[in-house]
Amino acid sequence: MAADIKPIGSVGAASIVGAVDKNANTPKGPGAFGAEFNGILKSKVVDAQDELKTSAAGGNGIKFSQHAIERMTSRGINFKPDELLKLNDAVEKAAQKGSRESLVLMGDNALIVSVKNRTVITAMDKEAMKENVFTNIDSTVIL
Repeated sequence: MAADIKPIGSVGAASIVGAVDKNANTPKGPGAFGAEFNGILKSKVVDAQDELKTSAAGGNGIKFSQHAIERMTSRGINFKPDELLKLNDAVEKAAQKGSRESLVLMGDNALIVSVKNRTVITAMDKEAMKENVFTNIDSTVIL
């Protein structure tokens, strides 16, 4: 399928150029693939969230609440399998000390964890931690 390059609009002296499919007669310029890109992006985010749920819950017993997953996704927080194992160990130690709600500091990230439920409630990066007060926690684990 051959496409010709034709101007599809102009802004001042600059022209916006896009490919025109001769069969469809539909311009395909900048932004024409936006909906397709958004669909792919959403799919990848959902896949990553599903992977996080299954690997975290099945692999080491730690679960992530939907809220935590959304915060991690929006803040670009990711954990490697070895980090999830460290998190699991930290929660186990907190449980042995009788903790119920714990602040877990991992590098530049902070997690609020329900020790009893073995569930990460929320996650913050360095920027989100600034000037925050953490309440309703009874322990802190620093990794």
